Amino acid sequence: MKRIWKTLTGYVLWTHDRGNLHYDVMVTLILAFIFLAPVWINFKDKPAERNPHPTEVVIYPDGQGRLVYEIGSSAIRGEDDAAIRSSLLRVIEPIAGEVELLGYEKVADGRGRIVSYRAWVSRQ
Repeated sequence: MKRIWKTLTGYVLWTHDRGNLHYDVMVTLILAFIFLAPVWINFKDKPAERNPHPTEVVIYPDGQGRLVYEIGSSAIRGEDDAAIRSSLLRVIEPIAGEVELLGYEKVADGRGRIVSYRAWVSRQ
């Protein structure tokens, strides 16, 4: 009984010599816990879901020293020119700061649906 108690105390206090059978058993138990515990234990530590930003904005240079902002059509509200310009500025200004909208064009897919707007801006 004393020998069993000494062996168990050695496991708890990690006093067995390296290369010993008991040392190998301890290491095996630790590795088994590391690799098998996530299967059996629900730690509830899943990463937070990342929702994509509703306004898809792609920025690229136009070759004349200006930047072109391409904004997904889902972010733009309005049918007339003033509403479209206002919506474009509402999306662009948080990114670029205060800017002047020089012009824009609608980008359509093969079926003629508007998929995005291309806007040219300059800093004020």
